[in-house]
Amino acid sequence: MTITISRTDETRLITIDRPPVNALDLDTILALDRAFAAAAQETPNNGVVLTGGGQVFSAGVDTRAFAGYSREQRHAMVLAITRMVSHLLAIPVPVVAAVNGHALGGGFVLMLGCDYRIAAQSDTTKLGMTEARAGIAFPAGPLEVMRHELSGEMLRVMTLSSAVLTVSELLQASVMDAQCPSAELPSQAVATAKSLSSQPAFRAVKRQIRGALADRLAALAAAGQDAFLAAFE
Repeated sequence: MTITISRTDETRLITIDRPPVNALDLDTILALDRAFAAAAQETPNNGVVLTGGGQVFSAGVDTRAFAGYSREQRHAMVLAITRMVSHLLAIPVPVVAAVNGHALGGGFVLMLGCDYRIAAQSDTTKLGMTEARAGIAFPAGPLEVMRHELSGEMLRVMTLSSAVLTVSELLQASVMDAQCPSAELPSQAVATAKSLSSQPAFRAVKRQIRGALADRLAALAAAGQDAFLAAFE
C-alpha cells in the first residue's frame, strides 16, 4: 500500500505513505491517480486534504526506480504523472495540501495542484523543483501546473537553478498560504477544507479560476503523448 485514504468530519484525507521519503514510483502514482479520480467523482462534502506520511510530504519521483524500469514502464509512468495531476485538478471541491515536510519535484507539483497550502512550521523543510540537478526534464502535465501557479521569475529561478526554498520564503512569495505548528497541521488542514467547502459558490468560482488549467491537463492526459517520451525511444 503506497497511499492511505481516511475520513475526518466528511473530509477525505489522502496520505502518500511510502517510507522513508514518500517518493513517487509508478505504483504510487497510479494509486494517487485512482484516489484523485474517485474524489473528483464522489466530491466529499468537506473537501480533500493531501499530505505525506511520517515527516515528509513527498520527495518527488523515485529516480532509482525510474532508472530500473523498462521502456514501456517509463512511458507509462510519464503519462500517468500527467493523468494523476489532471485528476487532482478535476476535483471540484476544495483540496488542501498539508505540507508536513520536504516537498520536492513531483511532490512540489502536487502541492501546487492543491487549492490551499498549509505547511508545518520549520526552518529546515526543503521545497523546490530540482529536476535539472537530478537530470530529469518535466512531463507535460506538471509543466502546465508550474507555469500557471508560479510567477515567471520564480519559475525561472526555481527550475533552472534547482533552488530549494524554505516555508518562510514561499509564504512571502504567496506560493504557500499559511503555516502552523506541526502538531496542529492535520486539524488545521481539515478545518480549512471544511471552511472553504462551506462557501456556496466555491465550486463555481474554482471552475472560473482553475478550470482552464484543468481543461488543459485533461486534454494532455487524453492525448497520451508527451515530448518527454522521446528520451526513451
